[in-house]
Amino acid sequence: MSYHSITTPAELDELCQHLAEVDRIGFDTEFVSEDTFYPELCLIQVATPARMVVIDPYQAGDLTPFWTSLADGNHTTIAHAAREELNFSLKAIDRLPANLFDTQLAAGFCSTEYPSSYASVVTKFLRRKPGKGEQRTDWRRRPLTTAQIEYALEDIRHLFDLHDAIAERIELANRTTWFQGEIEAWQKEVYEARSRQRWQKVSGIGNLPPRGLAIVRELWLWRQAEAQQRNLPARRVLRDDLIVELAKRKSDDPEKIRAIRGMHRGAKGKMVDQLAECIRRGLATDLDDLNRVSRPQMPPQLNLLGQFLSPALGSICRRADVATSLVGTASDVRDLIAYRLGFGGAQHREVPALAQGWRAKLVGNLIDDLLNGKKSIRIQNPRSPHPIEFDNLPDSKLP
Repeated sequence: MSYHSITTPAELDELCQHLAEVDRIGFDTEFVSEDTFYPELCLIQVATPARMVVIDPYQAGDLTPFWTSLADGNHTTIAHAAREELNFSLKAIDRLPANLFDTQLAAGFCSTEYPSSYASVVTKFLRRKPGKGEQRTDWRRRPLTTAQIEYALEDIRHLFDLHDAIAERIELANRTTWFQGEIEAWQKEVYEARSRQRWQKVSGIGNLPPRGLAIVRELWLWRQAEAQQRNLPARRVLRDDLIVELAKRKSDDPEKIRAIRGMHRGAKGKMVDQLAECIRRGLATDLDDLNRVSRPQMPPQLNLLGQFLSPALGSICRRADVATSLVGTASDVRDLIAYRLGFGGAQHREVPALAQGWRAKLVGNLIDDLLNGKKSIRIQNPRSPHPIEFDNLPDSKLP
């Protein structure tokens, strides 16, 4: 596979001049994330209609010109599952690549699988099999072998053909507007996630009362700041299960904190004092916003309706050749039902995903009709790949 290696600032500048002249840029990265707070960028692979290039971040100097080249201009930027690539760009220049076409996201609008690996998408849409090997590479080590570089280049080799094949299918299905709206929303979510307090993602907090959640939040904020300062993965500073246990005990006594199983190994004096201070803040904080976080008790029929209507979501998506997991989940179906029927004051909350935009057109409106008795569900042919049928009910049978 023919490629150029960029190992000097002068070579990087020349590449950026080339990127300013092309109409499509495909790119991917190799990084290592298990040992640091932010993933460590180890290699950048770039494809243009004329070149295949690898950039060595350890030798090429300041990468700001490269990220600026991706963000500027009218070219289409093509990548697969590009969340981390977007984060690298945002961290470098606080901007996103121009006119992004993410092949993983796009494939979900014309196939039933999402998220799909790059190899799976290439096989499905191009009937090719990308080369394998070097999957356990530590990309930080130098020098990289030719085999390692060629493996990395496989991740960009088919991007232009994928873009053409998937974009054509989306266009034929009249879903281009759907895809554009979704990728804009996804990029906005990636941008906002950098500053979002994601303490509600701590595992095991589902049954904690508001006071316990207040302690979790304070401990999570401390953990994030500590992990960033020490450049360590957050869970290596304090595990989720220990955060939950501290929130359950609600004690700022240093001896009781040290006594928690699993805490003694890393809990030195200063750290224990800081944890105790977090717990004190959690015990003292106002709970108004956390009372809103706690979900109200829902009537039992919500789960029954959700179990009955969730299969409708999958059936509709399979018929439309759209990935169910891209459209929504069983929880999204329950949220829509609760919103429409006013369970738990849901009608005063944010409009559910299935009631908005293309998801409403594809799924939400049909579920509304089922709830309102305008449509019925029946099994048409149990041997068919699409055994469920949705029938319009005559006006005389409407409630």
